[in-house]
Amino acid sequence: MDISELTRRNIFGALRASNVVWSGRLSETDFLLRLYDLDNLPSQDHRFESAADDIWQHCENNPGDWPIDWVYDDSRFDLLNAPDEVFLRFLCEMIHPIVRTDNKEVQNLLGIFNKNLAVDGWEIAARTQLSGMPVFAARHRIVKGNPALGTAIQLVKVPDAGYVTQQITRMEAAVESDPELAIGTAKELVETICKTILCECGEKVSNSANLPQLVKMVRERLELLPQDIPDRAKGVDTIRRLLSNLGTVAQNLAELRGLYGSGHGKQARVKGLQPRHARLAVNAASTLAVFLFETYQERHHRHLH
Repeated sequence: MDISELTRRNIFGALRASNVVWSGRLSETDFLLRLYDLDNLPSQDHRFESAADDIWQHCENNPGDWPIDWVYDDSRFDLLNAPDEVFLRFLCEMIHPIVRTDNKEVQNLLGIFNKNLAVDGWEIAARTQLSGMPVFAARHRIVKGNPALGTAIQLVKVPDAGYVTQQITRMEAAVESDPELAIGTAKELVETICKTILCECGEKVSNSANLPQLVKMVRERLELLPQDIPDRAKGVDTIRRLLSNLGTVAQNLAELRGLYGSGHGKQARVKGLQPRHARLAVNAASTLAVFLFETYQERHHRHLH
């Protein structure tokens, strides 16, 4: 689960505080039937055989038997511990145009969802339309101010994708409040991207490999070394200088993290860097990570076709 139990409880707490009717203009039974096979879920009332009958009895035949927020804690749906896609689908259904038509109400709920989901690297956004009204879906959060990175990470179809998104979110949040953490996470992001690429390429990576070594391995694997550029290529000298600087960025990130970033003990009098320095490190790491991963994707796509 990328989305923590705390985040889920915070969302449900906000919904309870606002007395939100989670099923919108639908009955509880009709809403849940859009997501679950209620006939094959157990009843909690011994008089009935299935969840469909028991929910209908207590929510529609005898409204008020159960509190309005009963579904958040119902063990049959287990929304606090369900897989992320199940939990997110429930939230998206709450603001589906068939369920809820008041745009102001939809936007208020969307604000509650995304404010809390952001800390875990997720967001809910319009994906398509139904009769002119937005239909929402969940996605890894696109980082503000760096859309290229957010877009690239969304394309990552590897086990580390969720972790990468969390690193990006942590980096972005820490730039102003904790520059040292942002710098440390910037280095970790590039390390993660490099290890992901090498793993996908079938390369073995030593646990002791440092960042410059990892970047060099990726450059070799993707043929991004200066000597790999043919002399006849247009702008060959400029391209070679740029490729050489990839290693320099990695080396500087490693040194900066050692001096100022999180993860290393420092003398009490060491003066930390300012947010502008953290932004420089974050932007450099982001640019390098995007370039390496997009190059890997292009090479991989070419190999498949």
